[in-house]
Order: sequence, then C-alpha cells, then structure tokens
Amino acid sequence: MINASLKQLSQALAAKQISSVELTQFFLDRINRLNPTLNAFVTVDAEKSLNSARAADARIAAGTAGLLTGIPIAQKDIFCAEGWRTTCGSKMLANFVSPYDATVIRKMEGEAGLVSLGKTNMDEFAMGSSNETSYFGPVRNPWDNGRVPGGSSGGSAAAVAARLAPAATGTDTGGSIRQPAALCNLTGLKPTYGVVSRYGMIAFASSLDQAGPMAASAEDCALLLNSMAGYDERDSTSLERSAEDYARDLGQPLAGLRIGLPKEFFGEGCDAEVMAAVRAAIAEYEKLGATTVEISLPNSHLSVPAYYVIAPAEASSNLSRFDGVRYGFRAEDYGNLDDMYMKSRAQGFGAEVKRRIMIGAYVLSHGYYDAYYLQAQRIRRLIANDFVEAFKVCDVIMGPTSPSTAFTLGEKAADPVQMYLSDIYTIAVNLAGLPGMSVPCGFAGGLPVGLQLIGNYFAEAQLLNVAHRYQQASDWHQRRPAGIE
Repeated sequence: MINASLKQLSQALAAKQISSVELTQFFLDRINRLNPTLNAFVTVDAEKSLNSARAADARIAAGTAGLLTGIPIAQKDIFCAEGWRTTCGSKMLANFVSPYDATVIRKMEGEAGLVSLGKTNMDEFAMGSSNETSYFGPVRNPWDNGRVPGGSSGGSAAAVAARLAPAATGTDTGGSIRQPAALCNLTGLKPTYGVVSRYGMIAFASSLDQAGPMAASAEDCALLLNSMAGYDERDSTSLERSAEDYARDLGQPLAGLRIGLPKEFFGEGCDAEVMAAVRAAIAEYEKLGATTVEISLPNSHLSVPAYYVIAPAEASSNLSRFDGVRYGFRAEDYGNLDDMYMKSRAQGFGAEVKRRIMIGAYVLSHGYYDAYYLQAQRIRRLIANDFVEAFKVCDVIMGPTSPSTAFTLGEKAADPVQMYLSDIYTIAVNLAGLPGMSVPCGFAGGLPVGLQLIGNYFAEAQLLNVAHRYQQASDWHQRRPAGIE
C-alpha cells in the first residue's frame, strides 16, 4: 500500500481489503520511524487520527462513504483544525490550539471523510523557499537529507515524498506548493485564486495566498481538489461558481494542444541540466500531439521586485494581530502595554518574518505608498495582462518550476535575495491569480526536476489532464527516494 494511488487506496477500502484504522496506523508507524530524521511533521495525535479513521470505517460500512473516505492525509500547519495545535511554524503560535476548523479541513475531513494524520512543518508564516525559517527547525529532503525540500510547504512535500502520507495539503503565495513539489519529485497544484476557501488558513498575503493539493500524480491532485474547492460565504475572496469535477477530463488526447514557451523562461539563469530535463519533457508532449509556440511575458522580470513589495505589505497588516494580548506568545517581562507589544513580537517572530514586516510597514508608510506599493500594483496588472495576451495564442504555458534542484541546507540562508530568486518562475502566476502546477520531469545530478504548467483562469481540469497524459507516458512521478521503504 505504500505507493498506492488514492484511487487504489479507495478501492482497497471499499473492498474491505484494509480498514481505515489499519491504513492510518500504517502511516502513523512510518511517521514515528522516519519523522525524527526528516522533521516533516510538527504535530501528530494518533488518538485523534484513529478516531477519525474509526468514523470513516463506520461510513464505509454504512454505505455512505465518498471516494476519499478513510484515506489518510497530511495537513500543512497553516490550516486551523479544531482541537489540533496550529503553529504556522512560529514561536508566536507554538502552543495555540485552534477552536475551529478551516473550511479546507471541514470539507476534506468532515465532508469527504479524509483522515488527518497530523500537521506538517513549514516556513514561519509561510515566508520562505526552503523550510529553514520554521521555529521547529528545518525539514530535510528525503532525496538527500543534507538538502532543503523547498518551501514554504516543505513539510507536506517531504511527508509525501517519503510516503509518510499518501497526499498532503499545501499553500502557495509565490510558489510554495510548486517549488517544493519540484524539489521533492511530486505533483503540486495551485488553483485559480478564489477557487479554494482561505477561511481558517492563517494569512500571509491575502491577495496571493491559495491552498492546493500535493500528491504523487495529477490524478491524485484532481481527486483532492474535488474535496477542497467550492464557494465559501465566510471568505470574501471565495468565488461563487458551480461545482465541477476536476478529474472529468483525465485521459483526453493532447492533439492540437498549443504549448506556449516564454522566451524569458528559457534564457540565462536556469541550471543547464534542469533546462535539459524541461526541454525533454516538452519534446515528449510534442510526441503526444501538442505543438509549441514561442511567446513573451515581457514584464515577468519585474515579478520578484513587485512581489516583494506587495507580499510584505500585506503581511505587515495581517501579522499585526499577533500582539501578545488575545492569543499566541506573550513576553514574560515587560513594563507597560507598549513594552509588551514590542517584546512579544520581537521574541515571538523569527528573523525572516520580522524582515518582511518591516519592509511592508515601510512601503505602506506615508510618503512611500505611491512610490512603492501603488507602483507594484501597477506592475502586477501589467504582468497579468501579459498572460492574457499569451493565452490568445496558446492553451498552456510551460517552463521550469525552479531554476535549480534542491540546494544544501544553509546554502542561501544568509542571502535573502538569492533565496527570493528561487521563486523567479513561479511568482508571476500568483500575482496574476492564475492556476499553475509542477510535475516531475526528470533528474539532474540525482535530484528531482519539476516542469511548470500554467493555465488560463479556471483551467484546472485542463491542466490536470495535460499533466496526467504526460504521466501516463513517463514514470518520473513514480520514482521514490532510496531507503524509504
């Protein structure tokens, strides 16, 4: 069962070949054995997980189960879950136990019947590209324990790559699902902004954050997205759209598919072996009947500077609620209320979070708002318009997910700019609010390489089919790190 797909696990549960309790215990045992090395999970509660599994078995026995009922899943520790410690990778929330469920948790566990195995490690408040900013220590990549798994959803990525869980949730603000998926040989999907509710998902940058699935294959991601997506009146940014089956197009032929190749993605700045793997994957698509066309995203080079104005600005606003008064960390010694605020935030936040809060406060301040924040929003519109023009001549855009394979722990920790450039190919997708995904497409130096697929608004079903057809013709997504059996 260790490498079984979600559909295979569902069939085994329905046929009574295994119970949800047995399946859940199997993965809990793996977490107990392998997590001390990987540090992928920060919270595991076997009793809660097994209670959910027993409830799932009861639903299966009663004939009221859904397709995913009883299947264990890992949850990124950015989602509030009732009765679970929800830390967001920060000292500020290290002892916070959520009194309610995020909509994603409610839909996946309460409605679909999935079983939460625990909460996965992450960069603090989702700020990072390596999972090294977590208060609970770095996550290690199962492909090489001396390397990063990517971030901020690195715990989820490492958990699935090492098969501590069959699948996981992640969030993507500037590439935080796609980049760790690429570095850990997984399939990861960032849906169109507003397709998945953000209610109960601890906010980093509200106009950019989006939840999505991480799994071995596109088919698994499609099934998970079915359980995650949907309108939520409690989220003002949730889109009121009819429900759809994201697995409906899986298996459709790719004849006539037009693949756009941005010239800006295929120039300098990408590792040669990574680029070779990406080009080989595109050649495979041509064998499947697709055609390629060169396109241009002329403002894409501005995506990183625009993002690192907009995201910190929104973060400084969102994180102002963590003041030591109502919940979260509070400094022990302070002289007055102002002193309590300052000491609680200084001691409760890590260096990267404080850096972004200060940048955000600066660009929003009087005299600088127009010069920085407003200008960044104008550039954001230009970037989105570039994609609108590109999709007039192509159906899907392809290129590298990350400019390199997984780098070593500590390699970029002292250079924030180099760390920020890890997301150079992914950030524009979030600024435009488009769906994007990463799929395994080969190896460079023994480490995984990801191919990024970008679709038009609400084209998740098409993207998933494009990925699925490639995965039917290749086996990169089936490769597993050595020593995890």
